[in-house]
Amino acid sequence: MGSAVITARAAATFEPVGRSVATARAFVRDTLQGWGYNDVVDDAVVLTSELVTNAVIHAGTAADVLCLRSAEGVRVEVADHYPEREVPLQSSGIDFGSPDRENGRGLLLCAALASRWGVEYSPTRKHVWFQLDLPDRPVGIRSAGPVLPTSLLPVTDQRVRVAVVQIDSTGAISAWNEDAAHVFGHTAEQVVGKQFTDFVAWPHTPGTSTGIADALQLSRWEGSYGIRGADGRTIAVYASHLRVRDNDGDPSTVCLLVRDDERAVLQSPVRAPVSDVSSDNRTADPFEVFIGSPAPDDLDGLLQRTVERARDMLDADAAFLLLATDDETELEVRATTGLPSARQRFARVPVEAGTGRYGSARMPAVHEDLTAVPGAVPLLTDTGMRSVVTVPLKVEGRLTGSLGVAAENAGRYSNEEALRLQFAADRIALAVESARLGELERLRRGSLSFLVEASDLLAGTLDRDQTLALMAQMTVPTLATWCAVYTIADQSSDPYLSYVLHEDEDLIDGLKALLSKISPPDPVPTPGARVWSAPAEAGHRAAVSTSTRALAADAPLSMSTATRTTLATAQAVGGETVVLPLVARNRVIGMLTLGKPSDDHFRQEILELAEDLSRRAALALDNARLYSERTAISQSLQRSLLPPGLPDVPNVEIEVIYRAAGEGNEVGGDFYDVFPISDGAYGFAIGDVCGTGPEAAAVTGLARHALRLLAREGFGGPAVLERLNAAILDEGARSRFLTLLYGELWPREDGSALLKVVCAGHPLPLRLSQDGSVVPAAEPQPLLGVIDDLELYAEEVVLDPGDVLLCVTDGITERREGSRMLGDDGLAEVLSTCTGLTAGAVAARILRAVERFAAEPASDDMAILAMRIPEPQPQQS
Repeated sequence: MGSAVITARAAATFEPVGRSVATARAFVRDTLQGWGYNDVVDDAVVLTSELVTNAVIHAGTAADVLCLRSAEGVRVEVADHYPEREVPLQSSGIDFGSPDRENGRGLLLCAALASRWGVEYSPTRKHVWFQLDLPDRPVGIRSAGPVLPTSLLPVTDQRVRVAVVQIDSTGAISAWNEDAAHVFGHTAEQVVGKQFTDFVAWPHTPGTSTGIADALQLSRWEGSYGIRGADGRTIAVYASHLRVRDNDGDPSTVCLLVRDDERAVLQSPVRAPVSDVSSDNRTADPFEVFIGSPAPDDLDGLLQRTVERARDMLDADAAFLLLATDDETELEVRATTGLPSARQRFARVPVEAGTGRYGSARMPAVHEDLTAVPGAVPLLTDTGMRSVVTVPLKVEGRLTGSLGVAAENAGRYSNEEALRLQFAADRIALAVESARLGELERLRRGSLSFLVEASDLLAGTLDRDQTLALMAQMTVPTLATWCAVYTIADQSSDPYLSYVLHEDEDLIDGLKALLSKISPPDPVPTPGARVWSAPAEAGHRAAVSTSTRALAADAPLSMSTATRTTLATAQAVGGETVVLPLVARNRVIGMLTLGKPSDDHFRQEILELAEDLSRRAALALDNARLYSERTAISQSLQRSLLPPGLPDVPNVEIEVIYRAAGEGNEVGGDFYDVFPISDGAYGFAIGDVCGTGPEAAAVTGLARHALRLLAREGFGGPAVLERLNAAILDEGARSRFLTLLYGELWPREDGSALLKVVCAGHPLPLRLSQDGSVVPAAEPQPLLGVIDDLELYAEEVVLDPGDVLLCVTDGITERREGSRMLGDDGLAEVLSTCTGLTAGAVAARILRAVERFAAEPASDDMAILAMRIPEPQPQQS
C-alpha cells in the first residue's frame, strides 16, 4: 500500500472448489466489517468474488486472499499458483475484450470500482490486487450530511414529537403515547383497543394491492401515509415500523410516526451508488457498474448476470429472479444461482396468496429465519436456505418481477440489505422489462411462423396415421422432449395410445411400454394444459422396483439392459407432463400429452403455443377420420358393384383391367361383367355411365344386376338392352345415359367361339386376327337412357384360334395430351402390335400405351376387356 502504515492484516487460503468463492466473500466481508470499514465492504466483496472465481474455477488452483488495513483504506490481494497465464494491464494498451469473458470481467470491475489496482508476479504465484480508499468522514460516524445554513434546515414545532403506537397481532392499538395524543388529538383512552386501520388513510399506489395490514406484518417497513386526527383532518406522517414479540412469543408492531415534513428524524439515509466515477474520470452508469458493460443482449444472459451480481453484493449463498406473467398474478422462475437443482426453472408461484399475505411480492420483504415461517418462499423449500430478502422489480408502478437473495444462516439480512437490493433492482428493472418484451416479440413471431407451417403440413394430408405422426414430430423437440397422442374412436370408447415419440429414438419403446401400463388421462374437454402426474409416478415406482431387484440379486446395474432401460425411461418422464384435449366439432377426439425429463418445467409461452397447435391438430385429425370413414364406406359400397370374379370359360382367355378416376373410388361410371347364362353360354358387358363417382356408380349397379337377371331369364341381347333402357328412364331425374357393349359367347368344339354383340352407343369392339389386321367387330347403335323406343339388333362374330376381341370404354380412346387424342385409330395401331400375345398381355400393353400417351393422370374412368381364343397346342408323339 505504498508508504501507508499497515495497521492490520488477515489472510486465508481457499481450495480450488466452487464453494470456496462464497467462503472467500464471507471472509472478506467479516474482516472488513470487523475493522469498521462498512463503506467499502460491498465493493471489496464483489471484486474478491470475481478474482477468486478466476483462481479456483478457471485457473484451477488454490487462492490466497490477503487483506491489509491502513488509515487510508484497505488493500486486498488475491494470488493463484498459475503464473504462466498473463493478465493484461490496463496501461499496456491491450484490449480487455468482452466482459462476458471470465478473465476480463473481473479486471473491468477493478478498473470501475477500485481506487488503484494492478498485477504482480513471483516465481510461483501471481497476485492481482486492488485498493479501496475510505471516504473522508469523521471517525465513528455511520453517515453524515453536509453543513447547511440555518435557513435551509427543516422547520419543526418548538418540540419535535415522535408518536409511538403499538399494534397487537389482531391489528388493534395496544399503546398510544403522549406525543401521539398531542399530534393527532386522540387520547389513549379513545383509541386503545380499536383497530389501527380505523385511523389510517392508506395511499393506494397504482398497480399494487398492498394495504396497511400487509405493511404491519413485515419485519421492518418505512414510508408515508396519513392519520385521521380528532378534527377529521388527515395528517401526513412518515412512519418506521418494527415488528417485535414479547416474552410469551406474541407478535406486535411498534410504529414511530412524525409529521411528514419532519421525516428526516426517522428516514434512513439513502445509500449512494456503488461507484460514481470510473478509472478515466467519466461518470459511471450505476446499471453498468452492477451488471457490467456491455450488458448481455439476451434476456437469459442478463437475468443470470443479475442474480450473480445480487448474490455477490449481499454475500449470499443463492439468488433468484422471477418475472411476472402478463396478468401479474404469478411469478415465473427465470434465473437462479446457488440453488441445489435447476428443477425450479420456469416453475410458477403466486404473487398473492390471500389477504394480508406475509411477504407479498409487491413489497420488499426480509425473512430472518425461514424455519419459523414454513412455505413463506416456496422456491427455497428444501434447499437449506434460512434467511432471505426479496424486492420487487417495478416499471411505472407495475410489478414486472421479483429479485431475491438467500443465505444458509439465519438472521443474515435486515431492512438495510433490503434497501440496498431494492436500489439495485430499481436500476435493472427497466432493462429487464425491455429485454423481456424483446424476447416475447421474438417468441410471438416464431410461434406465428411455427403455427403457419404446422397448419400447412396438417392441411396437406387426410391420412389419419400420417396426421398423428405429424402432430408428434411438430412437438418434439420444438415444444417438448417427448409426446404421446391418445385417440378416442367414439363417445363410448376409452382413450387409446395411438402414437409415442421421444427425441431419443432409443427411449421410444420403453416410453410406450410405460404409458401402456397406466390408465390414460381423463378426456376432459376443458381447454388449456393440465398437469398429469401419473407418468412420473409410474416411472419412479418402476425405477425403484427394478433397482431393488437388481440389488437383491447382487447384479450390477450396468450389466442389466432392462434395468438401464427402466431407469432411462423414469428419467425421461420425471419432469412435468401436461395434457391438452383434442376437441373438434364439440367432441373430445383425443389428448395430446407433452412431457419433460426430470426436474424440468414448461414455460407458459410454450403451453400457449401447444394449445394453439392442439386445436389445429384436432381439426386435422377429425378431418382425416371423417375422410377415412367416408372412403371406407364408399369403397365398401362400390366394391359390391364389381363382379365377384371372372368365370372360367372353356377354351377362351379373358382379362379385365379397371381404373377409376375419382380419388378414393374403386369403381365409377365405367363397369364390366362376365357371367355364365346357361347351357354353355356366357354373357359379357362393358359400359360407361355418364359422369363419375357415387352417382354414376349407382346406375352402374342397376345396369350390371339388370343384365344378369334379364339374360338368365332367357332374353336375347336386344331384348335385354331394351328392358334396361326402360329401367334407366324410370329413374327420372336420377337417370343418366349409358353406353353399353353387351354380348353373348358360345365356345365351339372346333376351338372357335360364336359371339352375338349389341353396341349401344359404345366404342366399337376391335377384332385382332392372326395376320395382324384390326377391324371393328360391330356396328354402332343408339345409346341407352335417352329415348323410349329402341330398335336394337344383335351381330354375330366368330373368333378363330389366335383371334382377340378388345372392348374398351371411352376413357381409353379419348386419352388426351394437349390437342392430341389417342382415338380409335391410335388404339387400333397399338392393338395391331399384339399378335401372338395372351389376353392378359394384350390388356397390359394397351394400358401401358394409354398411360404413356399423356403425362397427366387420367381424368376419366378406364376399363379394358380382352378375350382371346388360344391356338391349339401341337400333339406330342
